[in-house]
Amino acid sequence: MHKILFIHGLASSGAYKMADMLRQLLRPSEVVAPDLPIDPDQALPELDALNKKEKPDLVVGLSWGGFLALRLEAAHTVVINPDLDISVLLRQHIGPMEYLSPRRNGELSFLITEEICQKYEQLESRAIHADKAVLGCFGEQDTLVHCIDKFESIFPGRAFRYPGGHLPTYPEMKFHIVPAIKEFLGQKEGRPEGQPL
Repeated sequence: MHKILFIHGLASSGAYKMADMLRQLLRPSEVVAPDLPIDPDQALPELDALNKKEKPDLVVGLSWGGFLALRLEAAHTVVINPDLDISVLLRQHIGPMEYLSPRRNGELSFLITEEICQKYEQLESRAIHADKAVLGCFGEQDTLVHCIDKFESIFPGRAFRYPGGHLPTYPEMKFHIVPAIKEFLGQKEGRPEGQPL
């Protein structure tokens, strides 16, 4: 059994449907899916502590979560439509925003400030270690985030395109992304191709 740390996207939570998709499609893996604050000075230390405590075999980050996932020390990392220029998106939404999936603490909204945007801008300027075991999954119809070129400049040959948008559907996960994850893990763990995860 594998342990997976799922990092949700912006305005979301650990209850986002992708966590359940991973649980169903990568059975019998355990999926740890925390609710994270928007401020990277809080989110990254929380993730780092959780990563050290849980020791996941795989970290999966979606969009904003992909940005954060690339900054963790992890055995294997899969990022799905990672927003590597998150400060640009955040600046378009300065002010209060509602969460789009339920939070464990019951909070309904959060606040994006210029200070938070500047913190992300500083993180964006720091190098990401290219020697990480990383797979990037990019939706061909993603109209929100367009970072495949930036990703490939850091991780050449590690981008995978799937037919879909920014937030993958269950069929896109089942028939495209999860098979790519299994192949990626098999290659990185020395498992013969075709052997189940």
